[in-house]
Amino acid sequence: MTSTPHAGPLAEPVRAARTVDGRRLSYLDFDGPGRPLLALHGHFGEARTFGHLAGALAPDWRVVALDQRGHGRSDPGPDYSREGYIQDAAALVAHLGLDRPVVLGHSLGGVNAYQLAARHPELVSALVVEDIGAEVRDDLSFCLRWPRRAPTYAALAAGLGESLPYLREAVREYADGWGLAFRPESMVASQNALRGDHWFDWLASDCPALLVRGERSGTLSAEHAEAMATRRGRTRLAALDTGHTVHDSAPGEFAGVVRAFLVGLV
Repeated sequence: MTSTPHAGPLAEPVRAARTVDGRRLSYLDFDGPGRPLLALHGHFGEARTFGHLAGALAPDWRVVALDQRGHGRSDPGPDYSREGYIQDAAALVAHLGLDRPVVLGHSLGGVNAYQLAARHPELVSALVVEDIGAEVRDDLSFCLRWPRRAPTYAALAAGLGESLPYLREAVREYADGWGLAFRPESMVASQNALRGDHWFDWLASDCPALLVRGERSGTLSAEHAEAMATRRGRTRLAALDTGHTVHDSAPGEFAGVVRAFLVGLV
């Protein structure tokens, strides 16, 4: 793969949807002739967070990014169980006929990615896991204090306070005011189902993996990341001088380490 990477996002990707068990699952397909890469965002995020990465990896990689259940333009799930998220990702792979994609995930999406590889190894050729561990303890109940609706964007921004930079993609204007594209109660339920010890799933697959850590992250410590890389074979660890949202805080550097990993895949 020797083509010159793009400097930024591609042209507007194709927005499409798949119905799974009566629910709409929306996704962005950045298309192109390259090998497939399925991208899974974290809590509060959505598919379009991976626009810069898709541009940086084109044309060698075709990025497909899912709005996971309860996020973006996808419908809420009947639950936010581990099995539910994994089934959604597997259904999209099957729907698009993706041939053993690399699966990349941030935070929530990272656990979903390595659990998909553990439970459906035939679907995944490699993993990129961004700033999440094999043990998850964080609490998201703080988001219940965010305003449900505000009369103006400025009022919503004031209510979100320091959280606003992490939520810009999720801000929407509705008929009754400004709000977010997800239900805070759903995010809390999802995080509660995510919390726990997932070492079994992290160690269950043997495909190549890249673990990317933000050095200023409060989610994944250096010690835990080192243990993950040491205990699991064929795992490379990369650290960048950012916080938890590595892809957003350092998009160029993140794309660079991901691209270097992908180039080494057979």
